[in-house]
Amino acid sequence: MAASGHAVVDIDEAGGEAMQPLATVPYVLSFTALSYSVKNGGGLGCLPSRASNRLASADAPPSEPGNTKTLLDGIFGEAREGELFAVMGASGSGKSTLVDALAGRIARESLHGSVALNGEPLHGRRLRAIAAYVMQDDLLYPMLTVRETLLFAAEFRLPRALSPDKKRARVDALIDQLGLSRAADTIIGDEGHRGVSGGERRRVSIGTDIIHDPILLFLDEPTSGLDSASAFMVVQVLRRIAQSGSVVIMTIHQPSARILGILDRLLLLSRGRTVYAGTPAGLKPFFAEFGAPIPDNENPAEFALDTIREMERQPDGAATLADFNTKWQQTSSDKDKNKDDKLMCTMPLELAIAESVSRGKLVAGSGSGNAVTGSSVPTFANPPWTEVWVLMKRSFTNTGRMPELFAMRLGTILVTGFILATIFWRLDDTPKGVQERLGFFAMAMSTMFYVCADALPVFVQERHIYLRETAHNAYRRISYVLANAVVSFPPLVLLSLAFAVTTFWAVGLAGGGSSFLFFVLVVLASFWAGSGFVTFLSAVVPHVMLGYTVVVAILAYFLLFSGFFINRDRIPDYWIWFHYLSLVKYPYQAVLQNEFSDASRCFSRGVQMFDGTPIGHMPEAVKLKVLHAIGTALGTNVTTNTCVTTGADVLAQQAVTDIGKWKCLLVTVAWGFFFRALFYIVLLVGSKNKRK
Repeated sequence: MAASGHAVVDIDEAGGEAMQPLATVPYVLSFTALSYSVKNGGGLGCLPSRASNRLASADAPPSEPGNTKTLLDGIFGEAREGELFAVMGASGSGKSTLVDALAGRIARESLHGSVALNGEPLHGRRLRAIAAYVMQDDLLYPMLTVRETLLFAAEFRLPRALSPDKKRARVDALIDQLGLSRAADTIIGDEGHRGVSGGERRRVSIGTDIIHDPILLFLDEPTSGLDSASAFMVVQVLRRIAQSGSVVIMTIHQPSARILGILDRLLLLSRGRTVYAGTPAGLKPFFAEFGAPIPDNENPAEFALDTIREMERQPDGAATLADFNTKWQQTSSDKDKNKDDKLMCTMPLELAIAESVSRGKLVAGSGSGNAVTGSSVPTFANPPWTEVWVLMKRSFTNTGRMPELFAMRLGTILVTGFILATIFWRLDDTPKGVQERLGFFAMAMSTMFYVCADALPVFVQERHIYLRETAHNAYRRISYVLANAVVSFPPLVLLSLAFAVTTFWAVGLAGGGSSFLFFVLVVLASFWAGSGFVTFLSAVVPHVMLGYTVVVAILAYFLLFSGFFINRDRIPDYWIWFHYLSLVKYPYQAVLQNEFSDASRCFSRGVQMFDGTPIGHMPEAVKLKVLHAIGTALGTNVTTNTCVTTGADVLAQQAVTDIGKWKCLLVTVAWGFFFRALFYIVLLVGSKNKRK
């Protein structure tokens, strides 16, 4: 990967691919007097659970007296296409905050100053269409190959009007540009599956965000956690991306001498103030004139950062260096004016973007035939049904390569069903059999919901990928919710059949094929409602262990108020509302009605009515005498074969006749849709990708 020279992939109308050098369109991203302050005491409006970016407090200057602290203090600068612009500084200097400000990830009302591209304000839909933001952590699906990961990114970010062949050509060109040809068919991997190396993983992360060939590329410490060789290769890739006509702005903590040599512009920060702005070559004369010359055998970047750290230990911090930089910029501006004038010649932004599209630069825009300008910027590249299909296909591909996950769920259900079947083996039609049936149904229905707790880590683990992809409108939130629901449904069908087959006939439930089918539907509806409930909680409670605690506690409350431990007509009025909110109530009531709906079926005959009473322990002759006395008192003949309790009587005793079994089934299904609607609302309201 050479550090100079570049080629732009031009995908022509015929679908062919040609590598040819093109003159890039001039872009200048300028920022003026950027200032950003937040309140002390946790007033940072950070992204929710944004593991991929350090929180603002981790990249903020130390607290200042008063109620606010300043993260950015009047930052000026400009970044140009074809150049690598690096923001440097010690931890807490404000470099990530600056990149967030340039990338539109800080609320406009909180950020003071201006950000412009080619002299025109940059924000909103236009920014999201032409920009990409690469987070610090690598957020990828582990079981997808490098090529598949980039192909799915292309299907999200490139419009449907672009043919599959052109999308594959774009991916192949990007793989070559990123230096990933040898690893193209290797899975990404994770702790349990060996995959690509750390440097390759980082380049794949970059690739997923630049698949639509953005004009602006922002990166938060792309070399973090990499060895020197991998870090150098990543920066080389970024330089090639810049030379292809993009404005590349990155934060970097402490570059090596080799990396420093291929950077074009530096901006050093200290406590939110600029202490140096210029080229890497300008570091030596800058510090020499300041009075702290850099030794010849010293890495200029390391020396500069060490000097800044030493100054920050003083009460005034690096204020003297920041003041000196202001004077330095004023004196050196005249010297560089003639050299920079030709670089500052830019065309109007809409014209520049249209020109980039015509040259094949912005593939996302060229596929649709429209320039990405002003009000014509498409919010999303594809319609919702395309997004849902791609999300489903990606999820099935990823999970299909981890069959052990479904095998564990199936094993859990089979073991649970086997235990219940052997404990409640062939229940008879006696009063004890009735009680045992009630216990089986309560245990079975509540188990369905507890088993669904395994869905809790799914979104918790995918949350950061979801945040990254929706930050720049890769797909709609509703598409993610629909795809999540569709993908989770087929396994639930298999689990429901497995549990029903294991338990229905072994326990001795009645009703034949129609009753069995209804039992399967109730179990499936319970899985559906339970998985929706747990998915909703996973969006509200982002921590797995805390989420499990909440799920177990709430499901215990649902079981308590289901009607098994205490009948509906015995629940106090001030708690009856929770009875109707209980997810366990409706499937429990449905299976009871399914089992005891036959009015001709008898569950207590003659002396069986005394089971569970003091008379039940007396000799048979005594029971017959009591039975005869009861018949005499009632004026009827009561014998040992007389039916005393029918299925209808059982339902009345349990107070489960307020809602029919089919309505209970529909209510259970409705709960599943309701919780997925809440899941969507939480994503819509709580997944803001901006600081406040």
